[in-house]
Parts: sequence; structure tokens; C-alpha cells
Amino acid sequence: MTETGKTLKGQLILDNGKLRGSFFHRAVILICQHDSEGAFGLVLNRSTNNKVGEAVVAKLPETLKDEVLYLGGPVQPQALSFLHNDAYLPDANVLTNLSLGHSLDSLVEIGESYSTTQRLKVFAGYAGWSSGQLEDEMKRDTWMTHPATVDLVFYPKPDQLWAMILKQKGWKYKLIAEGPEDPSWN
Repeated sequence: MTETGKTLKGQLILDNGKLRGSFFHRAVILICQHDSEGAFGLVLNRSTNNKVGEAVVAKLPETLKDEVLYLGGPVQPQALSFLHNDAYLPDANVLTNLSLGHSLDSLVEIGESYSTTQRLKVFAGYAGWSSGQLEDEMKRDTWMTHPATVDLVFYPKPDQLWAMILKQKGWKYKLIAEGPEDPSWN
């Protein structure tokens, strides 16, 4: 956890324009777990361009097969994680009414349930940090933080999420957000 003992769980961390050339270039990551042993997060704005039904070898409800599969991070790309939101989730473990899960059985159960307010995002892989690693990266100004909301987690245009959040943070970040992918293109 951070020097002051403050956890980043439930926060977004974003590339602040310094991660060019890395997997995390222009990434928006929801920190789902953060304690003295390390941190676990999911990249919210990296689609695999595949559907869940194309990647998961299991009998899935039709509603799940057509969900977009996201690349949650470079660690264990075969690992399954999902974020689930509904109007009322009493056991939410990331944010109010937002839960993180890893079990295929739980995912299938959610897919078979019916709720007009339910939202789901499925990930292959994750972003992980060992004890103290994320804190060191924060000290080096590698990331900026932003309050997470369920609406940001399920933003309808995830490929635009990074730029949209930066533009809200003021003119300095708006310049970063509107800059080209590669500064040599200027």
C-alpha cells in the first residue's frame, strides 16, 4: 500500500503520458485489490476484438457468448476475471454494487440470471504488482489516479475512455489526450 497506508482499491490509475512503448500506453486500470502483498487491476480500455464465446471453452449462456472479451493485462492472459454490476449487490467487493469474480461457474450463473440492470465485463489476463511495486511506480509519477465509478467501468466507448478522463482533468492533460499516439507524427 502507499506510504500513508492508503489503498488504491476502487480507484482508476491512468497512463499519464509517460508509458509510450509499453503495454500500458494510454491504459485505464481499475485497481480491484491493493494491500501489503501487492495490487491487482484490470485494464478497462483494451478489447481483444473477440467475443467471450470465441475464447472460453465451456458451455455458456447465449447472453455471455456475445459479450466483448477485454485484455485485463499482460499477466496470465489465460486467466479469467469479470466485473459484474447490478442495481443492488450486497456482497460487492470492489465498489458499491460492483463485484470482481474469477470463477467460470459464477460467470455462467450471472449469465443465466435475468436482470435489466445487470452489466458485465469479462477479461483475459490482469495487471499485477508485487509488494511495494505499485507504490514505487506512483512515486515515480508513472500513473495518475482518478476516482472510479461504475459508469466509467462500463463506459460505452472504452477505446475513448483514457482521453475522455484526461480531458476532464484540465488543460495540461487535455494536451496529452489530444496528442498523437507517437509524438514523432507531429
